[in-house]
Amino acid sequence: MSGARKPVEPTEGGTARQTVTIHYAGFNRAWAAWVGDRLERRGVRVVHLRWESPAEVPLVDLLRDLRLAEGRILIIVSEWYFQLGPRTHEEWNEALREVVAPDPSRFAAVSVTTATVPSAAAVLAPVDLTNMGAEEAERRLLDRLDLSSAPLVPTASQERRGPRFPASMPDVWGAVPRRNTRFTGREPLFNEAYSTLQRADPGAGVVTFHGMSGVGKTQLAAEYAHRFGSEYDVVWWVNAEKRVTYRRQLAELAPKLGLQTGQEYGERLRAVRDALRRGDPYSRWLLVLDGADEPDQIWDLVPTGPGHVIITSRNPEWGEHNSRLLEVPVYARDESVAFIRRRAPRLSEPDADQLADALEDLPLLLDQTAGWLNDSDLSVREYIALLEGGIDSDVVKVSADFPLAFQTAWSILLNKLRETVPASVDLLRLCTFFAPGFIPVRLLKEMPADELPEQLAGLLNDPLLWNKAVNQLRTYSVVRLESHEASVDESVSGGESLYLHRMVHQIVHKDMPDSDRREFVDVVRSALAAADPRRPTDPDLWPGYAEIVPHLKYADVLKSTDRQVQRLVFNCLRYMYFSGEYRAGIKLGERALESWRALLGETHPRIWELIYHYTNLLRAVGDYARTEALSRTAVDYLREERGPHDLEHLRAAAGLAGDLRGLGRYEEALELSQWVLAAYRELLGDQDSRTLNAQNNLAVSLRLLGRYEETLEVERQTMEARRQLLRPRHPWALSSEIAYAVDLRLLGRYAEAESIQRKNVRENRIVMGRDNPQTLRAEHNLAVCRYRLGDRDRTRDHADEREEPGPLLSSVLERGERVLGETHPLTLIFATSQSCYAREHGDIDQARELSEAVVARYEVMLAAGHPFIAGARANQALILRNVGEREHSHALIEQALSEMTEAVGKDHPWTLGCALNASALRNLVGDVERAADLTKDTAARAIESLGRTHPLTLSARIAHAADLRALRDRRQAEKVEQEALSDFDATLGNRHPHTVSARARTRPHWDFEPQIT
Repeated sequence: MSGARKPVEPTEGGTARQTVTIHYAGFNRAWAAWVGDRLERRGVRVVHLRWESPAEVPLVDLLRDLRLAEGRILIIVSEWYFQLGPRTHEEWNEALREVVAPDPSRFAAVSVTTATVPSAAAVLAPVDLTNMGAEEAERRLLDRLDLSSAPLVPTASQERRGPRFPASMPDVWGAVPRRNTRFTGREPLFNEAYSTLQRADPGAGVVTFHGMSGVGKTQLAAEYAHRFGSEYDVVWWVNAEKRVTYRRQLAELAPKLGLQTGQEYGERLRAVRDALRRGDPYSRWLLVLDGADEPDQIWDLVPTGPGHVIITSRNPEWGEHNSRLLEVPVYARDESVAFIRRRAPRLSEPDADQLADALEDLPLLLDQTAGWLNDSDLSVREYIALLEGGIDSDVVKVSADFPLAFQTAWSILLNKLRETVPASVDLLRLCTFFAPGFIPVRLLKEMPADELPEQLAGLLNDPLLWNKAVNQLRTYSVVRLESHEASVDESVSGGESLYLHRMVHQIVHKDMPDSDRREFVDVVRSALAAADPRRPTDPDLWPGYAEIVPHLKYADVLKSTDRQVQRLVFNCLRYMYFSGEYRAGIKLGERALESWRALLGETHPRIWELIYHYTNLLRAVGDYARTEALSRTAVDYLREERGPHDLEHLRAAAGLAGDLRGLGRYEEALELSQWVLAAYRELLGDQDSRTLNAQNNLAVSLRLLGRYEETLEVERQTMEARRQLLRPRHPWALSSEIAYAVDLRLLGRYAEAESIQRKNVRENRIVMGRDNPQTLRAEHNLAVCRYRLGDRDRTRDHADEREEPGPLLSSVLERGERVLGETHPLTLIFATSQSCYAREHGDIDQARELSEAVVARYEVMLAAGHPFIAGARANQALILRNVGEREHSHALIEQALSEMTEAVGKDHPWTLGCALNASALRNLVGDVERAADLTKDTAARAIESLGRTHPLTLSARIAHAADLRALRDRRQAEKVEQEALSDFDATLGNRHPHTVSARARTRPHWDFEPQIT
């Protein structure tokens, strides 16, 4: 045809090579990528041109400009292509007739929609690619461009895996919100996010959409998932507002990936993170973390690997956690106008501009307001007058996030809802007593009808009224329906959730009559109480508690006097204690104690039960001074009011013993622990779980006093009884196994300890999850067992380098700091072990840094004279010795020895260990006689308290031989040394590192290890 440009151009070799310009709406980018890849494989040169349709430029002019593109123009036909602008079908028909019809050979098209398009689009002769497989779609594409006979041409693109066929879903697709067919604009953000992720190195593909409430961060992430989902094998959406919810929903990916795990979500979570990191079975994955407003809660759980992560958050601190921040602003005015006109076709462009200005271009508010304005007779001018005048005189800014007009706009919308479907307002108000975000409406619908107030009984039990209310809210974008098994009419079944934006949540909750508030909150409280799994110590039921906990605050459960609701609070506190959610539990406990003292009185029975759960959480983070005061108040009151053998009093007394242990008052704790155990045995017998708990606490007191043989026997009895009474994999039974293995190790029975601990670690990882505090304790003890056992004598059933002492200690410390915090008692134990290991394996800088931090933290957290401070100083002295600071080291170890002797007595293993180290420093500074006196006394005391063959005793004997040799008493030195070496061979074996070091006459030392209190 005359005037048409030939769709060919010369290549470097002189042969003709066809060029095709693909013209597409951003919404259809995946189709453009797939079409381009298919054409390039046939030797076609492809140019991608995204469709821009500024409303101020006539459509005819835009199409004329399109003719300037190279080669043949292939249009991806969809409703999105024709809606940009937005443009009417009439405008399109006129432009197509004027520009395309005279020159049809320049244009071709493929259709990827079944929606109605302008009738004049027929001039493009689009070939349909919907409802078919990739092979047929490719055949039709090539046929439309007369490339059916073109052979495959070897290109660089064929060496890589091409884009997935857009009509095929990823192999795994989970929880992604429905695609918003009214989505508008944001193309620069999409382009930047896409290019950032595509260019990122493995492990660094993380982008955060950051901005204030209501700007559409979630919608942007959802559109990204739909638009680019075909490029991934896995697309998984996670609600990341709370750590517990995030962990649970990420763990649900395990069966979708085909991972063989147990049912416990801790094990599933570990398997998922490992699979994503390795890219096996899928390397092309996209994970969306929605509503992650608290980076410090979940940053450590963000997967790394070859895939990509998108985060939505109001918090810019994600920029500090290996994420590229992309700020999501309010709409640009042209985006606002285009969106409003698509949402409300009856509004003119000037009307849309005025409305956007009045609502400050906030997408959420534009969506809701335009939706009902389209159905209303109210003009934009009248609506804006309402906004400016106010529905009432109390128009205030709800928060810094909200536009000034938001409350008034919501008052108008609520009036509209109230007039049309009153039940929708009841449902909306009911939802605000749950946390914003995902509302588990199934909890409401599972309640018995006779427990519901009349106003709500019809709504919750009449499916037609329920669906009518839900659909009304959805029509005006007040809620979003989240369902993965939606029926054709998208009704809400019992298992589905509604999503309520936090802005909507706050304003609706504020604007509610007191009568509704009282009635509705009781319904939600009852629903939450009814959902209580009732067994907070069972890890299998923790997902149920993880779902409930975020809603406690919004249901204001602490204001309820209902016993079932208060029992739910107790169970949630207990769940938080056992699952390691200490910080959240302490916050809930603080609020509960304040509220219930005012509500129930200072001495109500439930106050003492609350103090028990609250002090458990405080004790877990080492706040012993605070817990001791609370526990003593409870003990004194309950003993006076109920007598010493009351079960509540006994429980409080057991807690007080724990506080005394934490404060370093071990003899007092032992005395109290013995009395509590005897009382429980008298009241409940030997086989009650409370008796066994008291028996476990007695063992802890004995261990802290260095009475390891007694501890071992008590712990063995407890372990066996718990296995029989509960079950072998019950958390308490597994905890007893850890304690038993620790006792074996402290007695020098390293091989036995390692064997038991190795099995126990596997089971804790399965039952409790990899990052649970109990699992960390188990892994720590395994690492120390293997360190003490030595490589030469240790056999393993695997060769995983991560399970070696060094890497395992490092991993435990890293996770302890991340999960528990740097000052948590367990973290300080882990840091102490890592410091000692680093000192012996050449990383003296790390050893010193960790050791100084431990000393400083103990000095702040514990009272002067606490044995942990003395022990930490003893470890620090060894490091100072190794770096050549002899005098400083000598002074510090003498101070530690004096303080430890004062704290726990001369015969305690910790004191004997300090003495062993002090003798070495005395020898080093030339005080040989005092060194020999000390080692002689230390060896004698160690034989008396620990036995001749305990590793610490053997070390003291070897040290004494060295000091005798320094005094030139060679005959006695030889005698002492040979006897000790013979016992080393018999006890640890001739290849054990301690034995080898003793034979090489390397001066032995002792490492202080804080114990669980």
